[in-house]
Amino acid sequence: MFEPCLQARLCASGLMGKATSRVPLLFRSKLLCFSLLYLSSSLFLALYSSLSSTKCLFRSSPFDPIQTPLFSYPSTYGEHKYAIPTLRSSCTSPVYFSDYWMVLKEIQELCRNSSALQHPKYMQGKAQSFGGNFSTQKRISYFDCSDVRLEIPCGFFKEFPIRNSDRNAMEKCNGVVVVSAIFGDHDKIRQPKGLGSKTLDHVCFFMFVDNSTLTGLHSHNLIPEKTREGKKIGVWRIINVSTEHLYPNAAMNGVIPKHLVHRLFPNAIFSMWIDAKLQLVVDPLILIHALVISENVDMAISRHPYYIHTMEEAMATARWKKWWDVDSLKTQMETYCENGLQPWTPNKLPYPSDVPDSALIVRKHSIASNYFSCLLFNELEAFNPRDQLAFAYVRDKMKPTKQLRVNMFDVQVFEQVAVEYRHNLKQGGPSSSSAAQVPKTKRATSDLFVNGSCSSCDGYLLTMWGESHD
Repeated sequence: MFEPCLQARLCASGLMGKATSRVPLLFRSKLLCFSLLYLSSSLFLALYSSLSSTKCLFRSSPFDPIQTPLFSYPSTYGEHKYAIPTLRSSCTSPVYFSDYWMVLKEIQELCRNSSALQHPKYMQGKAQSFGGNFSTQKRISYFDCSDVRLEIPCGFFKEFPIRNSDRNAMEKCNGVVVVSAIFGDHDKIRQPKGLGSKTLDHVCFFMFVDNSTLTGLHSHNLIPEKTREGKKIGVWRIINVSTEHLYPNAAMNGVIPKHLVHRLFPNAIFSMWIDAKLQLVVDPLILIHALVISENVDMAISRHPYYIHTMEEAMATARWKKWWDVDSLKTQMETYCENGLQPWTPNKLPYPSDVPDSALIVRKHSIASNYFSCLLFNELEAFNPRDQLAFAYVRDKMKPTKQLRVNMFDVQVFEQVAVEYRHNLKQGGPSSSSAAQVPKTKRATSDLFVNGSCSSCDGYLLTMWGESHD
């Protein structure tokens, strides 16, 4: 049989007779020949484009993934609506995914040998707030973590109000835990995709919800009214948190499982936090191995897609009404500038940015990452739950310098491993009446942080803008 290119030439040149008689009937039509050539060329270009455009990840997918849906939602719940489109297609730092079975074996081995891991000593006692609400100077006094005997404040000065059965289940979670939370009933529970066949045997999935969110789940018949204990939705075990005596702000209550996961799950060696607005599409074991273990770091977090300086994020937070108290934002930035916060420069490398996108955090529960999480939580309680604002301040002020090893990976990688959705549960639903009322946003003025309105940060701003201090 002739090769396709020769067959096409025979068709195009109109050669008939003896040569044509040997050509199969399928290739005797000029139109069909050209169509086949066009189709094969198009398929090749499409394949090349798809492979070359995804330069962030080189996947070695699980050989035996879970193919069937993990949970069937009622049509009224609509867990897959309004995904935010991804525009980026390549990045400069590819992430290589190792073989699933090799990853599984290596993580199992690391978890078995985890007894050598050290943990900070946590301060005990009672206080009016969950985190103790320490003063600025008191919080700063704990930034030197060279003395492992020093007790540090790390929340839990009030009881975390969950059922004992849930607490026992959390303590029994050994190895790897994936954690998320929905407070205020403004997100939908989304099931992860691409899980390997053994992942659910080695990874715990916990979703923390408050009473208003639980009421919403009941309204969609996702959880029967009478079944409140040990209930699962797909892979997620639902943990009901009674937030009445915690914080009035739902976002601040969500910060507890987000940044104190090492305390809620004392026997977990690795953890992954994923915002409820995200749907994980890569096996968590593979991500932990690629982003933390292979990089030999304590924590992996995406850099922000637009900002590299903390002050840029602070301005955007006020401008776009991401936090209602603008005056407290100014106080926070002044406090940080007075205590040594500097804009990002190449001197801060290997950290490529001062601003993370904290929707996805992968941690090894080392003493450094646990310490950092405690210090960060204390700052969030002192000011607001916008953890991007305190991230670089805590990271740079911790001593010894560079003790914490952070992999701030490209945002394009983040967009390849998770699908982001909008907060799309409408206000005024069945659970809105019990949700905490958020104060009205104060509009940011045009001179926010500039023209003397944040004088402590004048030097920061001049350096950020590349101007002289004189």
